[in-house]
Amino acid sequence: MGGNQPINVQTFINEHPFGRFQWLVFFMCFVIVLLDGFDTASIGFIAPALLNEWHLGKPDLAPVLSAALFGLACGALTAGPLSDRLGRRSLLLGAVLLFGLACLGSAFSQTLGQLTVLRFVTGLGLGAAMPNAVTLMGEFCPDRRRATIINLMFCGFPLGAAAGGFLAAWLIPHFGWRSVLVFGGVMPLLLLMLAAAKMPESVRFMVANAAPFDRIQKTLARISGAALDAQRVVLTENASSDGRNDENGQKGRSGLSVTFSKPYIVGSVMLWLAYFMGLVIFYASINWMPILLKDAGLPLKSATLISALFPLGGVGAVLSGWLMDRFNANRVIAVCYGLTAISVYAIGQAAGNTGALVSVIFLAGVLMNTAQSSMPALAAAFYPTLGRGTGVAWMLGVGRFGGIAGSFLVAELARRHFSFADIFATVAAAGAIACVGLLIKQFAEPHASADPLGAQSVHH
Repeated sequence: MGGNQPINVQTFINEHPFGRFQWLVFFMCFVIVLLDGFDTASIGFIAPALLNEWHLGKPDLAPVLSAALFGLACGALTAGPLSDRLGRRSLLLGAVLLFGLACLGSAFSQTLGQLTVLRFVTGLGLGAAMPNAVTLMGEFCPDRRRATIINLMFCGFPLGAAAGGFLAAWLIPHFGWRSVLVFGGVMPLLLLMLAAAKMPESVRFMVANAAPFDRIQKTLARISGAALDAQRVVLTENASSDGRNDENGQKGRSGLSVTFSKPYIVGSVMLWLAYFMGLVIFYASINWMPILLKDAGLPLKSATLISALFPLGGVGAVLSGWLMDRFNANRVIAVCYGLTAISVYAIGQAAGNTGALVSVIFLAGVLMNTAQSSMPALAAAFYPTLGRGTGVAWMLGVGRFGGIAGSFLVAELARRHFSFADIFATVAAAGAIACVGLLIKQFAEPHASADPLGAQSVHH
């Protein structure tokens, strides 16, 4: 590469192999997502032990179970704009420190009130960490593999949730319920030591915010030594249809103003809608399926085991990522949500036939988790660098309220004596709404102009 030849950051990443340095970033982000899955699921596994030790009734647990969800939503909504201002790395390290300390502290709770507050703080940290991990990873990925790699990273969530179940089943009888929270707090703090030493700042963020050239060059050189010859680094991004993405448009704007700008607002709202509806299905199923199956006549053990098939479907996301990198990503996920709606409806029709229930619940889980796990990659590709942290985080944050809504929805339907079939038919409608939302986003997509943005550049 000639001395005067400027390096275009994304072209440089696209033209070099996804090497050891990027796999290290992937590993750290994957473990953050894995710990999120572990922590989200762990409270459900320790709940029976809490009931016994503190002599509680089931309704008493509602605040503890929902505290982390509220924390996750608040953490994502506040951390996204901050990451677009302060950087991905510092926000990510702070978030991991916060949820590690809060989870460890919650192991020493003496009252339900203390545990509820600490679960909320844990949720704040997790809510801030997840979207920043997605954004940072996306900004180190070549375009042709971005969706596949981010979806592979997101497989950490169901794996973490499953690991939480197996680990809790072994830890609680031996060491009590507090040991699960100690483990969930110590692991992020160990990860933090590695991340503080090795986690880079996003190169795209540094160029977009005119960071010192030496820092940018040093990070790029970890991808390939060819970066050491450059005198100038540029960042080009496709401009939106009304030219908002030009030098005087995006530069200096906050992440929120980009997310809510005219070219992006319709797509933003449709991303929120789809993610919200997906989590309505996910939490309605996770929280209520064992009870609903038991009420439909299955023995409790069978109801629990069959329900556990639903979250296992998350690994289908890797195939979805591969398809998203090759075909229209909006349509790939819209089809997944449409098929989710059909399969969730079919669960309601399969009552009384255990073989059919097992098949259709597993199928619904694969489709649902595949669609949901693919959404962060879709959001990361949709927004420009200066709004990406906010865009991804707000989708995840607004969507978390869908998890809360899903839990309450089934409780209300049960209170109104809806049948097994009618409950699943109602929940299935959320999948159809998500499908339609993504098709609307497809039509409202900002069109790339012929003139890409070469505005952000940093000289030696």
